[in-house]
Amino acid sequence: MGLAVGIVRPMSRMFTTRRWYGQDNVPATGGVIIAANHLSWVDPFTLGHFVYQAGRIPRFMAKESIFRLPVIGWIVRGADQIPVHRGERDGAAALSDAVEALRDGEAVLIYPEGTITRDPDWWPMHAKTGVARLALMSGAPIIPVAQWGPQEILGRKRRLHLFPRRTVEVHALEAVYPPASETGQQPTREALRALTVDVMKVIRDELAVIRGEAAPEGIWDPREDERIMPSPPPTPDEGAA
Repeated sequence: MGLAVGIVRPMSRMFTTRRWYGQDNVPATGGVIIAANHLSWVDPFTLGHFVYQAGRIPRFMAKESIFRLPVIGWIVRGADQIPVHRGERDGAAALSDAVEALRDGEAVLIYPEGTITRDPDWWPMHAKTGVARLALMSGAPIIPVAQWGPQEILGRKRRLHLFPRRTVEVHALEAVYPPASETGQQPTREALRALTVDVMKVIRDELAVIRGEAAPEGIWDPREDERIMPSPPPTPDEGAA
């Protein structure tokens, strides 16, 4: 983790102008879930920098298969990141390491969309319910985070643009708490769906503030490759980056 911080922090300062808000909403101690919209292969670095400067050590969730790769796997393991066991049929088993980390008081970062948004206008797309499952299983609060700008550094076309400096805005909002009546037990589909929708609405609304424009009606569904109205309910999944 020390090596990752030593590399990412100076690069973030060199190549971005940062507009950060709401770091005081990130609790100083205790298990917490940081849930953000996903825009770019770069935003794990800018988001990690934000969380680190807020006083927490960020622990991202990543597919377990990444940990077995020769070089990248060594980096991921060295940064103490969390494997998601996507082969598991049971959602709880897939997220077992992340739940354990939350119960140990860690700050776990997750992208509810599961991958970089495919919405053509970069709005958050249809989310999986991994973020809700984590909260309901662990009892940890969720800090919704809206971010904007990393897609201008490295977008879908995978062309890197470091100069001129891009402005990266990261806004952390007030915590969303899982309902006490549903916490600590096997979550129902309805509870997973409701909490996921609540979290994504907060992120989407704040992103509209950052962008200075209203979000479109409906949510992009990557399965249909179009924006669906009304937005579809999220499907149970691990929601890892």
